[in-house]
Amino acid sequence: MERRSFVKGAGMAGVLAAGTAPAIVHAQANVRWRLASSFPKQLDTLFGAGESFARKVGELSGGKFQISVHAPGELMPAFEVVDGVQKATVEMAHTAAYYFFGKDETFAIGASIPFGLNSRQMTAWTYQGNGLKLMREFYRNYNIINFPGGNTGAQMAGWYRKEIKSIADMKGLKFRIGGFAGRVIERMGGVPQNLPGGELYSALEKGTIDAAEWVGPYDDLKLGFYKVAQYYYYPGWWEGGPQVDFFINTKAYESLSPEYKAIIEAASAHTHVNMQAKYDVVNPAALKELAAAKVKLMRFPTDVMNLAFKESMALYSELSAKNPNWKKVYEDYAAFRKDQNLWFRFAESGFDEFMQKQRF
Repeated sequence: MERRSFVKGAGMAGVLAAGTAPAIVHAQANVRWRLASSFPKQLDTLFGAGESFARKVGELSGGKFQISVHAPGELMPAFEVVDGVQKATVEMAHTAAYYFFGKDETFAIGASIPFGLNSRQMTAWTYQGNGLKLMREFYRNYNIINFPGGNTGAQMAGWYRKEIKSIADMKGLKFRIGGFAGRVIERMGGVPQNLPGGELYSALEKGTIDAAEWVGPYDDLKLGFYKVAQYYYYPGWWEGGPQVDFFINTKAYESLSPEYKAIIEAASAHTHVNMQAKYDVVNPAALKELAAAKVKLMRFPTDVMNLAFKESMALYSELSAKNPNWKKVYEDYAAFRKDQNLWFRFAESGFDEFMQKQRF
């Protein structure tokens, strides 16, 4: 059988799964892209996911398709990567879509919204529900095509210089919170601050902000927040399953051969799985280390959670009434969330609840 016929019949995914790159790939022209990351280099999970993606693309293309990965500030600031991709300043970016809710709140749904989907549900909506289709329709307005690029799993609620005993303690709280969730914090009386990860420690240390959230124990330990704020709260109700994405300029993507497009898809799926797998491995040990440093692990009071939920749902209703992009995507997302929570309530939650009470 000719190699070209084999590729067509077996499918590129099957060839890649077999670990061999066919001759047709090696016949492709060399491609050199630049990837602008929104994440600082010291975070080997988030920034490292971009590096992992680029490495896999190189491996699968036999070295023909090379992508250089750049930290914030090298090519552009962390929160300008969407503009960079849209204008073709760079071919692609690795980022959290909710950073760009100021352009359109719909961006946030592509990453995480308060009281939204958990990571498994987000992956299901993206790959098997309507998520990828709907978000790609939306991103097309920005000359972008997206590919899932990882998930952190449910996040912690961050570091606070003072204890949060009730709703009253949220009033006037200068809180660094990523992206769209700041809208809810504002409705609760807080003062949201949207700062890149690399600036958080200094702002928290100087008292420029009263609290800051990032991801979870592993990354938070690396950034040293426990040295300047002693209260570590959970759960991060605004990030139950935050997904990060690879944003690719549409023209750059369309210029690729079918084989290179298949490699992009395979490498993104590989990265998507492995990023959360790594977090699930490294977070437990980091949490133990933080506990040994006398960090005060605290759960949000019930009244704070209830108000946050109430204000989130009210915000979504308001957005649906005035933003047709949001309405179209959120209606599908919300219906999917309802069915998923019905299912998870029994098998998943039932099992987890029992297991977490056991002592091994």
